Amino acid sequence: MKVVIFAGGLGTRISEESHLKPKPMIEIGNKPILWHIMKIYATYGHNDFIICCGYKASVIKEYFLNYYQLNADLTVDLAHNAIEVHQKHAEPFKVTMIDTGLNTMTAGRLKRVLPYTRNEPFMLTYGDGVCDVDLDELLKFHQSHGKICTMTTIQPSSRFGVVQMEEDGLVKQFEEKPADSGTWINGGFFILQPEIRNFLNDEGLDEVMWDDNRCLI
Repeated sequence: MKVVIFAGGLGTRISEESHLKPKPMIEIGNKPILWHIMKIYATYGHNDFIICCGYKASVIKEYFLNYYQLNADLTVDLAHNAIEVHQKHAEPFKVTMIDTGLNTMTAGRLKRVLPYTRNEPFMLTYGDGVCDVDLDELLKFHQSHGKICTMTTIQPSSRFGVVQMEEDGLVKQFEEKPADSGTWINGGFFILQPEIRNFLNDEGLDEVMWDDNRCLI
């Protein structure tokens, strides 16, 4: 199953890094966030990726264009302009990189790469989120309900510790940043049917318009 990854945004909330490179290329342990996300999918057998590029797309393209040689043991024959590869350490990734525009909105980027999904179901995520989601269970659930989209959700933790007090001010309980039991937010990992194209507007510049019967959390 193909995996679409959004990697075209400006990354303004981490501008001290993203003024040099797109946010998915910021490194964790000497590897880009994007690489770590791809390794999550590869663990579950998904190695065919479609990257939605935009801001500083050349950085992403150069990384994968050079990846094979930079992760191999080589002999370079300068006299004959020849390279001998002794041992390669590259993952079996197939990476399609599509320039989806600098200021294109999320749904617009998705619409522009849909032709590369070959009218098949596909996985989707953002290029800046790493987690331990069980992709096998996610796929099994998606296949069981017959909807067009499955979206992971999480409960965000509170920004502050929560104090419960008696009327006289005596502290009864203190809980450090508890999960908000009343709120669920987008967890960032999706599985979509090709019919999602029917819910993207003509310009592809606005967010997806959901129907109550089309998306199951």
